[in-house]
Amino acid sequence: MKRILLAALFCLCVSLMSVAQQTASDAPATKEDVQKYLDVMHSREMMLQMVDAMSKPVHQMIHEQYLKDKDKLPADFEARMNKMLDDSMKAFPWDEMLQSMVPVYQKHFTKGDVDALTAFYGTPTGQKILRELPAITAEAMQSMMPLLRKQIEAMNERVQQEVAQMMKDSKSPAGNKPQGKPN
Repeated sequence: MKRILLAALFCLCVSLMSVAQQTASDAPATKEDVQKYLDVMHSREMMLQMVDAMSKPVHQMIHEQYLKDKDKLPADFEARMNKMLDDSMKAFPWDEMLQSMVPVYQKHFTKGDVDALTAFYGTPTGQKILRELPAITAEAMQSMMPLLRKQIEAMNERVQQEVAQMMKDSKSPAGNKPQGKPN
């Protein structure tokens, strides 16, 4: 009986020691770890480049809207809309937004994960990805715009049809029946 008790106690101690031992790479990422990663990623600059890349297709949409409806719009419509868009984008709290991401990264990544990401993005290939990503995003947005426009137009048409049908149904005698229990 003593041997069984000692064996059980030994197993319990060994299992507790293995649970208590956490490798440094399995430890939660610190704020400093995440900040180092964000710095290697050039996150602030990248965010601003991405915003710039995404605003170009929006400027193009504004231009196309102006050309389509220029007889109904003021002559300075395009300039005013572009200025409003640009001013709105400049007013975003980009630094605060980046800082708000730190706890999210800490929640999802260990120190080992963040160290591996930092190491990768510190390599020439990682840096190339970072340099090319804004252009890739801009080109992808440009290639997707016709598809998005087509989908949005179809969605708008469907919504208008549904609203028209609802309006028609609500005016019909069947639509005006009082709601009651079925017989």
